[in-house]
Amino acid sequence: MLHYKPPTNTGLDVLYKDDYLLVVNKPAGLLSVPGRGPEKQDCLISRTQEQYPTALIVHRLDMSTSGILVLALDKDTHRQLSGLFQQREVSKHYIAVVTGRLELNRGCIDKPMICDWPNRPRQIIDVKQGKPAQTHYELLQYDEESDTSRLKLTPITGRTHQLRLHCQSIGHPILGDPLYGDVAAKRLLLHAANISFKHPVTNKTMNVSSEVPF
Repeated sequence: MLHYKPPTNTGLDVLYKDDYLLVVNKPAGLLSVPGRGPEKQDCLISRTQEQYPTALIVHRLDMSTSGILVLALDKDTHRQLSGLFQQREVSKHYIAVVTGRLELNRGCIDKPMICDWPNRPRQIIDVKQGKPAQTHYELLQYDEESDTSRLKLTPITGRTHQLRLHCQSIGHPILGDPLYGDVAAKRLLLHAANISFKHPVTNKTMNVSSEVPF
């Protein structure tokens, strides 16, 4: 990330809000949390805290990925939401456009991952030392003219760059991904489109969706 140029701040895109938590739509190209250096302080959490000073980040999206992020509005809710993510009691799905046509219309990519330390933040598949990583995929549409496939991706684990690396590992990198083998798009075509979980305070089943911008 040599030249960080975050998108213009046009205000938060709030998908849901109550007294305890906030669900927002993160634009592509914006960091979830601050990076190193003064030029990387503009991020989703800093923009959110301008309007909601007590907001705390619960999970992250890659800078290049757009879509749903959940934030807590107090420390107790943050602790409870973080527990839901750690215990895998949160269901998420993403929409991606990848190169080529998959052999199977649905399946599970089960490939352990580890950081490629000399080339960080890049990740690699490592069956001996990698941490377990599983992603379910489903083909939604194949476009013959562009030879691309639109996929629904459901991560079971939450490793860094998991969806990007898993797609590349089966020969179908996500469009717009310079780290994992395809730059044939102006942005990374990966969007966090839906999240569901039990509200930690009200016990209400939350199901929030975000329109895919590509």
